[in-house]
Amino acid sequence: MVSKGRLVLSLPPLTWFEQVLELGVDLAPLTPDILIASSQLPGPPLRDPADRIVAATARAMRYRLITRDRPLLDFAASGQVAAIAC
Repeated sequence: MVSKGRLVLSLPPLTWFEQVLELGVDLAPLTPDILIASSQLPGPPLRDPADRIVAATARAMRYRLITRDRPLLDFAASGQVAAIAC
């Protein structure tokens, strides 16, 4: 998103990411199960592969998404994953 100009960070992306991890944020695993599930999601299709991986991860880990991404919010509205619009 930074490279597309859709997100502006006050730091270079790698530095920002490292600082977030230092705060105690954990990374969700990208297991083969999750990656395969991303290509077999129920409900309305998600066209963006990254959205499919995010949705599959949220389903597998029982995470609630916080997003403004309309396709992910539509997917959530169909009952496939929990989400909060921001």
